[in-house]
Amino acid sequence: MANVAVIGAQWGDEGKGKIVDLFTQDADIVVRFQGGNNAGHTLVVGGEKTVLHLIPSGALHPNKLCVIANGVVVDPGVLIEEIDGLKKRGYLTDESLLRISEQAHLIMPYHKSIDQARERLRGKGKIGTTGRGIGPAYEDKVARTGIRFIDLLEEETFREKLRYNIEEKNIYLKAILKEKALSFKEIHDTYCAYRDRLRTYVTDTPLLLDREIKVGKKVLFEGAQGTLLDVDHGTYPFVTSSNTVIGGVCSGAGVGTKIIHHIIGISKAYTTRVGSGPFPTELKGPEGEKLKEEGGEFGATTGRPRRCGWFDAVGVRHAVRVNGITGIALTKLDVLTGFKKIGICVAYRCDGKTYQEFPSSLRVLERAEPVLEKMDGWDRPISGAKRLSDLPTNAQRYVRHLEEIAGTELILVSVGPGREQTVMLKNPFYS
Repeated sequence: MANVAVIGAQWGDEGKGKIVDLFTQDADIVVRFQGGNNAGHTLVVGGEKTVLHLIPSGALHPNKLCVIANGVVVDPGVLIEEIDGLKKRGYLTDESLLRISEQAHLIMPYHKSIDQARERLRGKGKIGTTGRGIGPAYEDKVARTGIRFIDLLEEETFREKLRYNIEEKNIYLKAILKEKALSFKEIHDTYCAYRDRLRTYVTDTPLLLDREIKVGKKVLFEGAQGTLLDVDHGTYPFVTSSNTVIGGVCSGAGVGTKIIHHIIGISKAYTTRVGSGPFPTELKGPEGEKLKEEGGEFGATTGRPRRCGWFDAVGVRHAVRVNGITGIALTKLDVLTGFKKIGICVAYRCDGKTYQEFPSSLRVLERAEPVLEKMDGWDRPISGAKRLSDLPTNAQRYVRHLEEIAGTELILVSVGPGREQTVMLKNPFYS
């Protein structure tokens, strides 16, 4: 038996929702450990699509404990909408199966106002934020002025912290960002109503996880975004505001390193990115448009079209290295059906220098040209494949070559959006 972490190996949107949903059948607990409702995990079950932003993707399975851990920043209004939406469809009927860390920080209205105003002021220098207040909420957390769920539950503490923040943020909003001031009473009353709705879910989740692991429960840790969006290891400043890499599991869930046995990196068979920032393998012509249309590459959270390009082995090797990835789950292989030639980026070239490893310099990344290998494509549809041998020969060659150049083994190949459209090579819970 094992505990497993699922980490995005690209710029997010790799298909983590489907993979977590698949692995949940072998887990007892699913834990979301970082990010906020800037993430959108899409699951297709029985032909029905579900997009989850905060609640772990294990929610569509019966009798699985779902945990929103301390590393997540939570918009309580969005969370309540998500809970209500799932309940209407027959999920989360047992309220004991959802737990929220009392140490998780709240996203407040001033966080969203600041986030959106800053992005407008950046003009052409926009970083592509979703405008949902994620970054400013993490800023307050680090500045030690944030409001946690445990603070919300204690009325005196909540009033004190909210009053301080409102006074400070209103000065900033009015004087610097030229935005209107926010009302203490309005926010206070709204969040008190949130408190009444969510109180039953709030608990000490690190303690809960410790107790459950000690009695042999299997845990699946679900990441949001991807390695190349990590605030330390991604394409800074065009990154998210949290640690999306494996270290974020320990700090964001309150668990020790020894309890994580397998680290699964999720990667598309090609590459996508939402918003601004460098993207060396981006295809801006017909091939990129074909990938976008065939792959339905529009953000689950924002609806924005994703930029598309060939598989970037440089970026994936970087993800394998910084996370200690033990296996790759390859998604959306079916989208490549019909391409006569398929590109793989094996290195970058900039100013006469070749980069085999992912550079830290933003200037290099912005000007880098991909060094491409081209492989023959396939025409036969693959969405019904159950074994690797069911794939066309060229598709088999393609995935095995990706495995080779990524530097770690392939454990799964997704050939469609549904649960059943999966070629399972190895189950990390039993290996």
